[in-house]
Amino acid sequence: MKIRRKFTTKGISPYKAVAFKKVRSEIRNPDGSLIFELNDVDVPVKWSQVATDILAQKYFRKAGISKFLKKIKEKNVPKWLSKSKPDMDKLKNVPENKRYESEISSKQVFDRIAGTWTYWGWNAKYFDSEEDALSFFDEIRFILCHQMAAPNSPQWFNTGLHWAYGIDGPAQGHCYVDYETKKLTYSKSAYEHPQPHACFIQSVSDDLVNEGGIMDLWVKEARLFKYGSGTGSNFSHLRGNGENLSGGGKSSGLMSFLKIGDRSAGAIKSGGTTRRAAKMVVVDADHPDIEEFVDWKVKEEQKVAGLVVGSKICAKHLQNVMDACWNNELNDKKRFIPSENPLLKQNVVKAKQDLVPDNYIDRVIQFAKQGYKSIEFPTYNTDWDSEAYLTVSGQNSNNSIRVNNSFLNAVVNDENWNLIRRTDGKIHKTIKAKDLWDKISYAAWSCADPGVQYDTTINEWHTCPNNGRINASNPCSEYMFLDNTACNLASINLIEFLDNKGKFKIEEFKHVIRLFTLALEISVTMAQFPSKEIAMLSYEFRTLGLGFTNIGGLLMQQGHSYDSIAGRSICAAITSIMTGESYNVSSEIARELGPFKNFEKNKEEMIRVISNHRKATYGEKNNYKKLSIKPVPLIENECPDKKLIKAAKNVWDDALKKGKQYGYRNAQTTVIAPTGTIGLVMDCDTTGIEPDFSIIKFKKLAGGGYFKIINRIIPISLKYLGYSQFQIDEIIKYTIGHGTLKDSKTINHKNLKQKGFSDEVIKKVEDSLRNAFDIKFSFNKYVIGDEFCKKNLKLKSEELNDISFDMLSHLGFTKNEINIANIHCCGSMTLENAPHLKDKDLPIFDCANPCGRIGKRFLSTKSHIKMMAASQPFVSGAISKTINMPNNATIDDCKNSYIQSWKLGLKANALYRDGSKLSQPLSSSVVDIKEIIDDETTQSEKTVKVAQKIAENYAEEIIRSRRETMPDRRKGYTQKAIVGGHKIYLRTGEYEDGSIGEIFLDMHKEGASFRSMMNNFAIAISIGLQYGVPLEEFVEAYTFTKFEPSGPVQGNDTIKMATSVLDYVFRELAISYLNKKELANIDPDDVEIDGIGKGQKQRQLSESSTNEAIARYASAGYLRNNFYVLKGGIEENKLTPSSFKNRNYEIPEIKNSKKNTNVLDKKVKIAKIQGYEGDACSECGNFTLVRNGTCLKCDTCGGTSGCS
Repeated sequence: MKIRRKFTTKGISPYKAVAFKKVRSEIRNPDGSLIFELNDVDVPVKWSQVATDILAQKYFRKAGISKFLKKIKEKNVPKWLSKSKPDMDKLKNVPENKRYESEISSKQVFDRIAGTWTYWGWNAKYFDSEEDALSFFDEIRFILCHQMAAPNSPQWFNTGLHWAYGIDGPAQGHCYVDYETKKLTYSKSAYEHPQPHACFIQSVSDDLVNEGGIMDLWVKEARLFKYGSGTGSNFSHLRGNGENLSGGGKSSGLMSFLKIGDRSAGAIKSGGTTRRAAKMVVVDADHPDIEEFVDWKVKEEQKVAGLVVGSKICAKHLQNVMDACWNNELNDKKRFIPSENPLLKQNVVKAKQDLVPDNYIDRVIQFAKQGYKSIEFPTYNTDWDSEAYLTVSGQNSNNSIRVNNSFLNAVVNDENWNLIRRTDGKIHKTIKAKDLWDKISYAAWSCADPGVQYDTTINEWHTCPNNGRINASNPCSEYMFLDNTACNLASINLIEFLDNKGKFKIEEFKHVIRLFTLALEISVTMAQFPSKEIAMLSYEFRTLGLGFTNIGGLLMQQGHSYDSIAGRSICAAITSIMTGESYNVSSEIARELGPFKNFEKNKEEMIRVISNHRKATYGEKNNYKKLSIKPVPLIENECPDKKLIKAAKNVWDDALKKGKQYGYRNAQTTVIAPTGTIGLVMDCDTTGIEPDFSIIKFKKLAGGGYFKIINRIIPISLKYLGYSQFQIDEIIKYTIGHGTLKDSKTINHKNLKQKGFSDEVIKKVEDSLRNAFDIKFSFNKYVIGDEFCKKNLKLKSEELNDISFDMLSHLGFTKNEINIANIHCCGSMTLENAPHLKDKDLPIFDCANPCGRIGKRFLSTKSHIKMMAASQPFVSGAISKTINMPNNATIDDCKNSYIQSWKLGLKANALYRDGSKLSQPLSSSVVDIKEIIDDETTQSEKTVKVAQKIAENYAEEIIRSRRETMPDRRKGYTQKAIVGGHKIYLRTGEYEDGSIGEIFLDMHKEGASFRSMMNNFAIAISIGLQYGVPLEEFVEAYTFTKFEPSGPVQGNDTIKMATSVLDYVFRELAISYLNKKELANIDPDDVEIDGIGKGQKQRQLSESSTNEAIARYASAGYLRNNFYVLKGGIEENKLTPSSFKNRNYEIPEIKNSKKNTNVLDKKVKIAKIQGYEGDACSECGNFTLVRNGTCLKCDTCGGTSGCS
C-alpha cells in the first residue's frame, strides 16, 4: 500500500517539534504506602501526571532492557527496521548489575510499538516501498505521541519487546498461522510473535474433561487471564440440572460448573501484576436452568448481606453475654448462672431474640467460666473486595442473557415460553415469558446483573452467517463474532480532531483511521494465540476492533448536550465515517493481499450488511435487507455539521463499491470499547461513548495527594458559547472555589480568631484548604495540632479522635454557615446556579451523575440508550456502555429500558442502578439513618443512655486506677529497624498471658536529646499499659503521625514505609499484638516460610488450643499469634478467645469494628460525592473507581475490571 504523510516530514523526526519533560511517577495506597515509583520519566510536556503514571507503571517494560543494543542484519530488511539485540561486546565493560534496566522514556514505547508493526508489515508485503514503510513508522509514532489514538493494553505490554530489545523466553503454548506457508505453527519463543489481542470468545461443549469441554475451558481461560486479556463463552450447550448422564445418574446442572469456573477465574485474576482480566458468561433464555442463573447473583448478594449483618449481631450479643458473666456484684459461682445473674439473663434473652444460636451463647458462658473475659468473633463488611464477597460465588464475571425476538414478542404478548432440555431437545418446563422477564428485570435492578444480549439483532448484522452463528461476546460486550476468535482493539481520541473554531477535522480523522486499520490488520499477521482453534479462525476471519473515545468531551466542547438530537447526530456521523473508511481500507488491502479466507463463502451476506450500513447513512427508514428491527438512520437535517454527512456518504459509497470488486480483508473492523486504561493514557475527559461522569475530577499529583481541577473542556466550551473571560473566571471559581476562607461571608479569618485561632494556625488551615474537598477536612488535630486543640479550643481527646467529630459545628457554626463557606472555598463542584450561566446552556454540561453536593441534574436513562442507538447502525460489532439509572429507578424502569433498547436496534444492554451493589452503603439515601434513630429515641430513653454512659465511664476509671505490675522474669522480643536512615531498637515486655506490658525504645547516640525523649516516652507508654490503657488506644493515637525521621523502613518484614518513628513503632505493635494486618504493607502470613498467600480459609487452627505452659515462655508478639499447640481429645471451638487475659480492664477487639466500619463508610461517601462508584480499587486500594462501559476503571492507577 501507498502511505502518505499528513503529520510528519520525510527526514525529520516526528518528535522534533514536541517538547518533552522529565518527571517523577509514583502511585500510592490510601494509607500513604508506595505502590510504584520511577524517576526521570521522559514524556511529552502536554501529558498529564495521570497519563504519565499509567505509562510508567503499566506499560513500561520494567527489566531486561539492555544498556547497549545493536542491529541484526536481516535479508531484505532495511537496516533502520532490523531487529535489535543486546550488544554483548559493549556490555562487558559495564558492571553486571547495571547492564539491564527499565524503559524510562515514552519514545522507547512509541518506537517499539510502531517499529514492530512496521517490521511485520514490511515482511508481509503491506507496503509498496521502503519510503511507505518509513512514512507509516513516523506517522504512527506522531499519533501515539500526540495522544490521537492508542491500541489496547496487550499491545503496550507485549508488542516490540523482541524486535526492539531482543527480549525472549520459553514458549507458553501459543500458536500462530505463518503468513508465508499459511500453516498452523506452535510458537518457539514467548515474544517473537507478540500477543496483542484483548478480546476473546471461546466455545464450550457439553463434555467434562475432553478437549473443548468444560474443564478444558478453565485451562484456556487461565492462559488468557494470566496475560491480562478477557474472554466470553456461551454455556447454553451444557445440560440442565437433573438431565440424564450417558453412564447413568443425573447431571448436577449448569450452575455447578459455573461456580467452579467462577472460583478459578477469581483465583487467577487476583494474582496478576498488570491488571485484572475479565470474563463473560452468556446463557440462552430457553436453557432449563435459566431461572436459577438469573437469580444467581441476587442470592449471592443476599448471602453477603446475611454474613455482614449476622456477624455483627453475633459479635455484639456474644460480647455482651461475656461482659455480663463478670458482674462483680455476684460471687464466682452465681455469676455464670442466668437465673442467678439478672444482667446475664437479660443479655441471653436479647441474644436469643436476635436468633443467636444457643450453642454459641452456651459456649461463651463456658469460656467465661474458664477465666476468659473477651472473645473474638470476626465481622464482615460490604466492600466488594472483602472476605464476605470472596466467600460467595458469581463475583468474577459479567453475566448476560441471550434473548431472541420470539422471546421478547412472547413477553409483549404475555405468551408461554418453553425451556428446552439439552440432551433430547424436548420441553423441560413451560413458563410465562413475562415471569422470566420479571426475574431478569428484578435481578438487574437488585444487583446490576444479568445484562441482556439481543440474539436476533446480533445475528441479522452478522457478516459471516454461513460459518456459524454468533453465540457470545467478550466481557465488555463490544466484540461479537464466531466462537474461538479474537479481536485486538484500538481507539481514536476524538477531541484531538477539533480545530481552534470547534470544527471537526475530517481528513485528519480519516487518515488516522486508515493507518490504525492497517496497524490492527498487521497485528493479526504477527500475533500468537492461546489455542490452535483461535489462531486458525482469527487468521481466517481477521476481525478488528477500531473504535473511538471522548465523544462526550467533543460534544461538550462544541456546545452540544449529550442528550440532544444534534449530539446524537454528530456521534452517528463520526461513527459512520469511522466504520465506512475502515472497510474502505480493508477492501484496498484485499486488492493487494486478497480478502479474508471465507469471504467468498459469505460474500452475499457481507455485502448485504455493508449495504444496510450505507442505507442507514443515507437516512433510509425502510428497505433494509433481512432486518427485523430497523436501525435508527442518520438524518441529514438533524446534524449541524453537513460536512460530516457528506463525508460519511462518500466513504460508504467507496466501501460498498470496492468491496464488491475486491472483497474485504477483515470480516469486522470496528467496535466501541470502554477504553478504560488507554483513555487515561490519552488524557481523555470521557471514555468510549460515555458522557462525563462528573464536572470536577481529582487528579493525582506526582508527590502523592490529589489536585482538584475542573473538566478542561468546560472553559473552552464556555468561550465558544460567547461568555466573556470575566464570566468564565467567575463560573470556574463558583465551581472549584477560591481555595481560601479569607473573604468568606460566614467562616473567615476574623471570626476564626474570635473562636481562639491564632495567625499561625489559620495559616496552617489555609495551606490545607487549597486542595481540600471539604473545609471540614482542614479542621482537625492533624492540621491544627493536637496541643492547640486541647489548650486553646478546649477540645477533648475523645472528640479529636472521633472520626465523625465536626469541629466547626462544635465551635458554634451552623450547618448553613458551613455550607456557604464550603461553596466559597471548595466550590459547588457543579455548574448549577453558577453566576452568568444561562439556563439554556446547562444541558451541555450534564453528566452521568449529579455533580457535587447541591447538583440535581444528570442524564436520563433514555439519553444513554438513544446515544447508543444512534451509533449502533454504523458499528461492525457492538458498543460497550453502562446505561446509568438513578437510585430511585423502579423494576418497571428496567423492563422499559430493555424493551426500548431492543426496539431501537441495540445489540446489548447493561443497566446499572446507582446503589444496586451492597458495596455502596447509603449511596443515595435521602435521610441519614443516624438522624432517624435519634429522632425515634424518646427523651426518657436518651436520659437512660446518658446515665448509662456516665456510669460506664465511671466504672472504667475505677478499674483503670489499679496498676498491674510486670513479672520479674518476663518474655518479649526485640525488633531492629531503620526508619528514614535512623536505626531504632524496639523491645517489648509481656505478662505471663502474652499481653504487652512495657516497651523500650533506643536510638541515636548516648546523651542525645532525641534518644532521651524517646526513652521517657517509652516509659510513659509502659506505665499507661500497666494501668490498663488498651494498646488499641495508643495505636489509634500515634499511627500515621507525621514528623522526621520518616520514609522507607528497612529490617522489618511487614512494614516498608512509615510517616514517623512513632507511626512505625505502633504499627509494629498493632501487627504483633493486635493482629491488625491492615496496618502492614505486607501481610504477615505471607512472610512465613510456608506462606502461600490468602487462601479461602487460611487459618484453621484454634487459638483456644494453645498450651498454657508453652505460652508462658513464647512471646505472643514475636510469634504474631501464629503459634498453635494441638491438644488431643479436645473438641475444637470456632469461637476463640483473643488471649489468656484475666485482667478486668480488657477491652474486647470487637469494639473497634464499628469504628473501622465508620471509616470505610466515610471513605465511600466521600468517593460517591466526588462522582466515583464508592468501591476500592483492587490494585491500589484507592476509592477512585468509575463506571466505564460494563466495567470499572481506577482514575489513580488505571486498573480496570474490563479487557480493553
